[in-house]
Amino acid sequence: MQDFEKLGVFYLGRRFDADTGKAGAELVLYDSKDLVTHAVCVGMTGSGKTGLCLTLIEEAAIDGIPALVIDPKGDLPNLLLTFPELRAEDFRPWVNERDATQRGLSADEFAAQQAEQWKQGLADWGQDGERIRRLREAANFSVFTPGSSAGRPLSMLKRFAAPPPEQREDAELLAEQIATAASGLLALAGIDADPIQSREHILLCTLLRESWLAGRDLDLATIIAQIQAPPVKQVGVLELESFYPAKERFGLAMRLNNLLAAPGFSAWLEGEPLDVERLLHTPDGKPRISIFSIAHLDDAQRMFFVTTLLNQVVGWMRSQPGTTSLRALVYMDEIFGYFPPVANPPSKLPLLTLLKQARAFGVGVVLATQNPVDLDYKGLSNAGTWFVGRLQTERDQLRVLDGLEGVAASSGAAFDRARLQKLLAGLQSRVFLLNNVHEDAPVLFQVRWALSYLRGPVTREQIRRLMDNRRGPAHGADDDDALSDTPGTPPAATQTPGAPAAPAPSGQATPVRPGLDPEIAQYFLPPSGEQAAGTVVYRPLLVGVVNVHYAQAKANVEYSEQVAYAVAVQPSGVAIDWQQSGDYAWEPDRLLRDPAAGATFAPLATTAAQAKSYKGWQKSLVDYVYRTRRLTLWQQPTLKLISRPDETEGAFRIRLQQAIREQRDQRVEQLRAEYGPRVLALEEKAKQAETALERERSEANQKRVESVFSAGAAILGMILGRKRLSASNVQRAGTASRSAGKVFGTSRDVEKAELNVDQIRERRTKLEAEFRAETEALLAEMNTLEQTVETVAIKPKKVDITISQLALVWKPDPPSEITSATVAPENPATTDPATAGLPQP
Repeated sequence: MQDFEKLGVFYLGRRFDADTGKAGAELVLYDSKDLVTHAVCVGMTGSGKTGLCLTLIEEAAIDGIPALVIDPKGDLPNLLLTFPELRAEDFRPWVNERDATQRGLSADEFAAQQAEQWKQGLADWGQDGERIRRLREAANFSVFTPGSSAGRPLSMLKRFAAPPPEQREDAELLAEQIATAASGLLALAGIDADPIQSREHILLCTLLRESWLAGRDLDLATIIAQIQAPPVKQVGVLELESFYPAKERFGLAMRLNNLLAAPGFSAWLEGEPLDVERLLHTPDGKPRISIFSIAHLDDAQRMFFVTTLLNQVVGWMRSQPGTTSLRALVYMDEIFGYFPPVANPPSKLPLLTLLKQARAFGVGVVLATQNPVDLDYKGLSNAGTWFVGRLQTERDQLRVLDGLEGVAASSGAAFDRARLQKLLAGLQSRVFLLNNVHEDAPVLFQVRWALSYLRGPVTREQIRRLMDNRRGPAHGADDDDALSDTPGTPPAATQTPGAPAAPAPSGQATPVRPGLDPEIAQYFLPPSGEQAAGTVVYRPLLVGVVNVHYAQAKANVEYSEQVAYAVAVQPSGVAIDWQQSGDYAWEPDRLLRDPAAGATFAPLATTAAQAKSYKGWQKSLVDYVYRTRRLTLWQQPTLKLISRPDETEGAFRIRLQQAIREQRDQRVEQLRAEYGPRVLALEEKAKQAETALERERSEANQKRVESVFSAGAAILGMILGRKRLSASNVQRAGTASRSAGKVFGTSRDVEKAELNVDQIRERRTKLEAEFRAETEALLAEMNTLEQTVETVAIKPKKVDITISQLALVWKPDPPSEITSATVAPENPATTDPATAGLPQP
């Protein structure tokens, strides 16, 4: 068995011999970076298309490539059915009991049969449970069910978030995003809107553009309100009322409102936000395979989801740096209806954009279908790889040949239509024609055995059970944490942790507001609704807002941040200890200048009412920040890659993985450039040596026959001819003797030729071993690079620390906590009621 665990290649199967109808020993290994030019997989039901595409995704996951997988049929959750132990009890909950009944088996017997079949199938293809385990550990797998809570729900309509500034500055991109968002929403409402002629579409685009250009997010409720009372007075050169009267706009508002009020529609508003980066990686940078199961949706809902997701991918893609290595995969099964040759559904524009532009950003698009006639082959001419399986009709075969011919013409490659047509006509199940513009010629191959258990379509209830199992203790919390609303801890400045100290016992709260020096800034946090209805007790906090600047030429860092510290002011007048403070978000817009009516105030220490105290506290705060505040960055010293100040560790590791992948692909190309000519030269010498050996063997055999005949004739002449020796008999004997000498010389030539062949084979074996050692060393080096991430702590200079605000902030206690005296808790490290309501990050 050849080694298929190579750098940057996907193990797809083995070469298939059309004449013998069997797979040979030669492996089909596909360069991962070839997928940046996209791929198309075509094959009828039963061709093995789903198995091939799952295999492709499995290989991507093993190689650390994240993927967004759109599944209209329900087959792709099979990617989560991976059983390293290959035990019957692992298969039992997922076997199709109808299949068991048809075979006359119980479910337990069928599960045992499936387990044995998978074990044997993997072994036949050089795989085992360890490779399954490697797949499970390489990536995080999740199934999302938009519009349903069976899997992980996705929040699709909670808000139409404004694109980031860099995307808003790209007029073409912004226009595409606005148009597809409007088309998707109208499609969801059952409105077939022409982007040029439809007033509904133009109005929605106008509203989205108005808000997004200003950086304002929208939600569906706000859109409905703006349709009735638009923030614009004209559309184009026409007055709004002339273009789209209010009475008619009300009908559109009602359609969208009915959509919002429909039973079950709340599922579209709940769940994780549609954030492409979070769907591709966990917060710690681990790649994710996010499967979007949409089989339960109707056609309009599917179109809305697919359009919205692809639009988000386009926006995310353009925010990434360019690369020639594969960064992520976008796979869609059964593309029929989303990319037709004539019509222009909302999904077509973002798909065309991805096919034309995604390669520059390392994003590979893989599209699969069993209906080749219904695809836009002009758009698919951007796909550099075609996987073609068994097709149902000759018309389908001719359509695929047209597509392949277009790809060949655009790449300048040779195209043998007659040969390919003959191959397509005789394809078996699980046998595919691989046409890759990066290779010299098409390859016929049989797909390897899938690591995942291919049980067929997975129902919503099974998805629910599958995701519940993955959220269980056996899987830890990483699957839940991967998309939690709490982002990963950023590599911003950190300080020595410490909880604000609890206040010491105090006297009675008083309605009299303590008097302060006029120089002291004083604010009040607003009470909650319940607090406003009752008596509010204010307790004093000292809040310091600090601006910190970090600079280090070696790390090329110039970064400033603002951080606020809050510490309870003890009524006893104990000195302020910033060590007991905590970080808080400073939100001056929430603060009030006056207290709530009827409020009472906890006792305030005399020192907190004197301006001179604040000067000392300000100095001690600067000293505290200087001692404890650090800007923590991550770096990979070998690659000289360092995180940005606003970059999380997970985001840095994602960037590092891509940099390692790019360097790996570059080094692999260098190895190929170094060893390729040497291997080809040896192959040529081997062919010549084999040919010479065959020639020498042939000549030796011929000389041996001639010698036998010559000697035989001489002996026969001597025995059957004249009884005595004659001159002719002596001459014949001499000829035979010389022929025998030639045979001996020819045999030596054969030995030399055989020795030459053996020497060339030995040199080739040594060269292969040398190449393998080089690649294994490179793999070890790449793995080491990802593991050797160091932290860099940058300390600010004292002159770069300034206090922008040092204020007394009064925090209201809830009515249930009002007492005549506040007793300090026994554990001062617990949350301080005096600081528990301050806005926190």
